[in-house]
Amino acid sequence: MKINIGIPEAERSAISESLKRLLADTYTLYQKTHSYHWNVTGPMFQTLHILFMEQYTELWNAVDPIAERIRSLGYYAPVSGSEFARYSSIPEDKEVPKAKEMIKNLVEGNEAVIRTARAAYEPAEKGNDQATLDLLTQRLDIHEKTAWMLRSLLEE
Repeated sequence: MKINIGIPEAERSAISESLKRLLADTYTLYQKTHSYHWNVTGPMFQTLHILFMEQYTELWNAVDPIAERIRSLGYYAPVSGSEFARYSSIPEDKEVPKAKEMIKNLVEGNEAVIRTARAAYEPAEKGNDQATLDLLTQRLDIHEKTAWMLRSLLEE
């Protein structure tokens, strides 16, 4: 059945493409954060193990609303690892980094999600899509706070 929600198809398509990038970045950051939870070592093990668990849990809970927003707009969410890799701006790790490098990588990952979310504002505003704008605002708030908290761990 044809979708008639007050957002023209061209705008819905542009919004969904920007949300696919946000979903891919969020999912990639989730995977990275979860693997860091498993693999962190060193004197900050307990603190980081718990912190990373809190962060990957939040990210896991974020992917569903993003994917469902894409579906609400009439498009399919990415379905494969290669599709996520194509849409994501967050690089994969080639090996397990040291704890401090993990923190740095997660700051950079959260900042990448922030940039991706900010880029999604333009098509959402053009389409007068308040639901997507609200979702983006929520994601920005969480990722900016997370980046700040992680960044504070890197200060001497």
